[in-house]
Amino acid sequence: MTNPAQLEILQQGVPAWNEWRAAHPDTTIDLSGADLYGADLSRANLNRANLQKAFLEKARLTDADLVDADLSRANLIDARLVTANLNRANLTRANLFGADLLGADLTNADLTSATLANANLANARIGGAKVSGCWVYGVNVRDLKGEFAEQTDLIITHRGQPTITVDNIKVAQFVYLFLNNEEIREAIDTLTSKTVLILGHFALPDRKAILETLKDGLRKYDLLPVVFEFERPSERDFTDTIRTLASLSYFVIADMTNPKAAPLELPARLPDYQIPFVPILQMGERPFAMITGLRKYNWALEPVPYTSAAMLRQELKAAIIDPALKKRNKLRFNEIIEQRIKTTRELLEKGEE
Repeated sequence: MTNPAQLEILQQGVPAWNEWRAAHPDTTIDLSGADLYGADLSRANLNRANLQKAFLEKARLTDADLVDADLSRANLIDARLVTANLNRANLTRANLFGADLLGADLTNADLTSATLANANLANARIGGAKVSGCWVYGVNVRDLKGEFAEQTDLIITHRGQPTITVDNIKVAQFVYLFLNNEEIREAIDTLTSKTVLILGHFALPDRKAILETLKDGLRKYDLLPVVFEFERPSERDFTDTIRTLASLSYFVIADMTNPKAAPLELPARLPDYQIPFVPILQMGERPFAMITGLRKYNWALEPVPYTSAAMLRQELKAAIIDPALKKRNKLRFNEIIEQRIKTTRELLEKGEE
């Protein structure tokens, strides 16, 4: 229960409160259940304070010291906690709906079963914090610093909707955007149904003409070109980035004309995605071993030779686009058949038990 004398000092303002705290460092602070609606507590020393069930809606707690504070079941709706220090704070079942925790220190804080819907946690330090069981609908978790100790059963749907839970708050934000933002869904659909990743070395003027021909040709057939250009051999270190782009693509075109810059190791790293891989090679250039080695990958098409940008433009649909789409359909069909065979086998094995 709130200590009336302490509440009265706090209501005199932060300077008076902090001065009193400095003079009484060992005094137990009990502000549990206190009505502090809209109070300006910026930079207040509330270290180790008992604020259980306190009414702090719309309170300003910017840069406040809340280390080891007990804020369990507190009402912090729309509270401003920008860069507040909540290290080891107890925020279990606290209501932080719409609260601004930009840059706050939540290291080792316990937010189990708290409401974080529409809260802003961007740039917050969250190492060792617990958020399991939280309602995180619409939460902003951009650029979090550190890793949560616990983040299971996070509720991402609105009240009154069927409950959907995930076990990762960043995934929660993504799924929320996917479910509630039509533009995001359309963008993802465009990525996976229209994007064509183009890989190669196109720095020189004659290579630029090849690149522009590929891009213009793909656009003509309502496909979306995404270009990853290798300017230096050392840029092979971007393999993970390329794999991510490839996983979102309808198919991949790789200009293998320059073996020193082309991503030669990529085809071997695409089995999990089964993305059609179309190598192209300017005629007159000597083929290298990798071209022959591509044949062992069932998602890699036969190399497509070309003499010029004009020839590439003329043959693009027949030699590249149509075979790539045909290969994609075949890969998807095989994947479905394999899944059915696996399911049938599992059912038969279950029946024999």
